Amino acid sequence: MKKYINVFVATLFLTAFTTAKSEISVGFGLIGGQTEISGTEAEGSAADTSTRSKTIKEQFVGGDIFIESINDSGLTFGLSYVPLDIELGSGSRTDVDGDDAAENDDGTRSASADLENLFTVYTNVPFGTNGYYGLLGVHMTTVTTAETLNNSTYGNEDIYGAQVGLGFRSGNFKTEVSYSDFEDISLSSGAGDNSNSITADADALTLRVSIGF
Repeated sequence: MKKYINVFVATLFLTAFTTAKSEISVGFGLIGGQTEISGTEAEGSAADTSTRSKTIKEQFVGGDIFIESINDSGLTFGLSYVPLDIELGSGSRTDVDGDDAAENDDGTRSASADLENLFTVYTNVPFGTNGYYGLLGVHMTTVTTAETLNNSTYGNEDIYGAQVGLGFRSGNFKTEVSYSDFEDISLSSGAGDNSNSITADADALTLRVSIGF
């Protein structure tokens, strides 16, 4: 499936920037919003087969750079890149098993997850000539993890996401609100107890203000 999405995105992007009578604009934007990630960690060791679920909400601020093609009707195709990581969530817990020697699992565990190298291919579809437009986009990014765990470590995963939103253009300025839903994240431990796993779902609500030149 990812192969077909890559082909679709590449074709859309090539078509947009080779269309006649289009204006090319480059610029930058300021973004802010909230991410929400709901996940479940499952342990499968002989001493512990428990599962834990948690939902974390994080606020973020940052920026992006973009290039876009705008035709005479206002129809826009663009590519955006966020150079800074966006935090999905972080947390910790302390386990105390008491006197049960079979569950030698005491200690504090911490973990965090970020979105890194977030690319978005998008289109702005104008609603008439009043400056308002609909936003559709496809995200491509890497979920990176950092953890301090007793018996396992988790790797990174490349994921896609879908974006929908509404915006307003006035000259070179744009303001838009969008919602992004990312595909399910599935990670397995890469060292120690290989039976541990994490599954999660992430989404984001974003406000973006941008200027093009």
